[in-house]
Amino acid sequence: MTKIIGSVRVGGGKSLKRVNSFLAGAIILVILLLAVFGCTAKETEKLKVATGTSLIADIVQSVGGDKVEVVNIVPPTACPGHFDLKPSDVQKLAEAKLFLRHDWQGKMFTKELIDSVHNKDLQVVEIAVAGNWMAPPVQKEAVKKIAGVLMEKDPAHKSYYEENVKRLLSSIEDKEKEIRSRLEAAHAGNVKVICSEMQQGFLKWAGFDVVATYGRPEELNPQKIQELINKGKQAGVKLVVDNLQSGPDAGVGIAKELGAAQVTISNFPGGFPHTDTWSAALEKNVELLLDALKKSRT
Repeated sequence: MTKIIGSVRVGGGKSLKRVNSFLAGAIILVILLLAVFGCTAKETEKLKVATGTSLIADIVQSVGGDKVEVVNIVPPTACPGHFDLKPSDVQKLAEAKLFLRHDWQGKMFTKELIDSVHNKDLQVVEIAVAGNWMAPPVQKEAVKKIAGVLMEKDPAHKSYYEENVKRLLSSIEDKEKEIRSRLEAAHAGNVKVICSEMQQGFLKWAGFDVVATYGRPEELNPQKIQELINKGKQAGVKLVVDNLQSGPDAGVGIAKELGAAQVTISNFPGGFPHTDTWSAALEKNVELLLDALKKSRT
C-alpha cells in the first residue's frame, strides 16, 4: 500500500528511510545556519564605549576601530572641571557596556549619578595617567592603558587591538620626532613663557622655558596679575600661552603689559575645527605656537 506525505510518495521501508534521512539533513542544515548566523551576529556586535573626554574617545576609536562604538560626554571645547552635565549627557551611559573616565572626573561622575541610568551591564573603569596627554610620552602611556582595558573587556578581539596599538604607538613616535625637529629649528628652547597651568606640561615637553603659570580667569586677581607681569619683565618673557578650555583670553592683558605675543592652544582633540584626532590637535597647537614665535620676534 502506498501513502502520500506532502508531495513525497512513500512506498515501503526504503522510501520512508529516505524521507527520514531528508528531514534529518534539513534539520541539521537549519541548526548549522542558525549557529553560523548567531556567531556572525555576535562577532559583528560592537563594544559600546562611553568616554569622559575626547582624549579618551580618540584613543578608544583608534585602538578599537570597527569593533567599538564610541560616544563622548564632555565636549572638547568645554572645561571638564566646570562642565554642567545635562540629563541627555548622563543618558549616554544607558546603552554603553563600558564607561572610561579620567581619575580626576570622579567628582563629576559619582556612583549615584552612574546608578541613576539603571544600566546593570555598565562597567566603569578609571584611567589614571598623570601629565598633559597632548605631550607624546604621556599620550603613549594613555594608549597602552586604554588598550589594556579594551583587551580585558573584549578578549575576543585582543589580537585586533594589539595590531592597532602597534601602529598607533609607531605613529605617535614618528609624530614626536617630526614635531621636535620643527620646534628645535624654531629655537623654542630659548623662549621664556608664562602660561596657563593647564599647558605647563605640554610646553615643557616642547622645550619652552616656563617662567610662571596661572590658573583660571576667576583666579587672576590684580595682585596675581601684577606678580606675573613683574616676573615676566625680569625674565624677558616673549610669549604668553592660554588654554582654550579654561580661559582662552586669560593672559591677553599680561601679554600686552609685557609686549609679548599671546596664543591660545587646546588640551583636547576637537577643541579647534578639524582637530578631532590627537595628531591633528597636536599639529594645530604647534602651528599656533610657531606662528606666535614669529610674531614675538618681529
